[in-house]
Amino acid sequence: MTKEVYITDYNCVTPLGFDVLSNWNALLEGKSGVALHKIIENQEPFYASMISSEKLNEEFNKNFDGAQNDNQDFTRLEKMFLLSLKPLVEKHNISEETAFILSTTKGNISLLKNQKTLPESVFLSTLAQKIADFFGFKTKPIVVSNACVSGVMAIAVAKNMIQAGKYKDAFVIAGDEISEFVISGFNSFHAIGTEICKPYDKNRDGINIGEATAAVYITSESNKNEKFSFKVLGDSAINDANHISGPSRTGDGLFASIRNAMTEANVSAKQIDFISAHGTATIYNDEMEAIAFNRMELQNVPLNSMKGYYGHCLGASGLLESIISMESALKNTLIPSKNFKETGTSQPLNIIKENQPAEIKYILKTASGFGGCNAAIVLEKC
Repeated sequence: MTKEVYITDYNCVTPLGFDVLSNWNALLEGKSGVALHKIIENQEPFYASMISSEKLNEEFNKNFDGAQNDNQDFTRLEKMFLLSLKPLVEKHNISEETAFILSTTKGNISLLKNQKTLPESVFLSTLAQKIADFFGFKTKPIVVSNACVSGVMAIAVAKNMIQAGKYKDAFVIAGDEISEFVISGFNSFHAIGTEICKPYDKNRDGINIGEATAAVYITSESNKNEKFSFKVLGDSAINDANHISGPSRTGDGLFASIRNAMTEANVSAKQIDFISAHGTATIYNDEMEAIAFNRMELQNVPLNSMKGYYGHCLGASGLLESIISMESALKNTLIPSKNFKETGTSQPLNIIKENQPAEIKYILKTASGFGGCNAAIVLEKC
């Protein structure tokens, strides 16, 4: 019999708040972290979702009194990681059979600016080990860095390793920060929007970059004392190898990922109550997703994208959006896909337009990214 795997705790650090409750309340009120920011010198301000460094430092100093002076220096991203993980570590034991998994696309890449030599701290393995050492993890950290599906894939990696008997539980964290490197890269594709993004909308004009960190605790033991638990029923990751930056026009990779995840979960299209989609607000991504969902006969399932609230948080997006989708299930409330007004895809989708009550048992979370990667997981509220 396959071992069951559960998510029983989570936390996040975003421009909308430094815990899940503050984020949820902000979402209910329709607040967005996306605003005009001047990030690159000699460039006009543009729309992005960015955490206030002043508030971040205040929160860090409040939670880690003296850590900055204890022979350690932490980058901005590392502070975000520590804040997101701390509440989970305080509630769950770390053993010799506990995995530590870090998901990110670029990590501390901002440290490369104006550097003539490559600092060791820019390596993702070094970043993961630093966080692991701080909290006292006993196993070697695992890094998941596969473009923008990294956050969803990190959940899948934890699930599969626990089911394989490698670990009994896992702490998974995901995060990326806004950097000049990332902005320059998306600018080269002419993908940055000139206004707040509008996923799936006819008048969208591109993405907003965001930043966040998120953390979940995953275990093979469902504890009755937990406030909640979500079973990770199925997962899949497929690379369609379509193009280094362009999504497949047929949606083959995402279609196959969803099909495989739902097959493993033994859940039909009619049973899915809610889809937390990728929804970057670029024409090719939105269109590809619409095609894939229709091929799976999921076009009538309520669906949203969180990019209008958080921007595109790269390696953090999949984990952060999974957390918000689970919170939606717990609160029996569907959050609208912000800024959506008029359908901008050739295939129909049931885009959520306003806060609405709903019984949510089965969640489908999807993600897609550069290089043709696609991932999907199915979660069940227990």
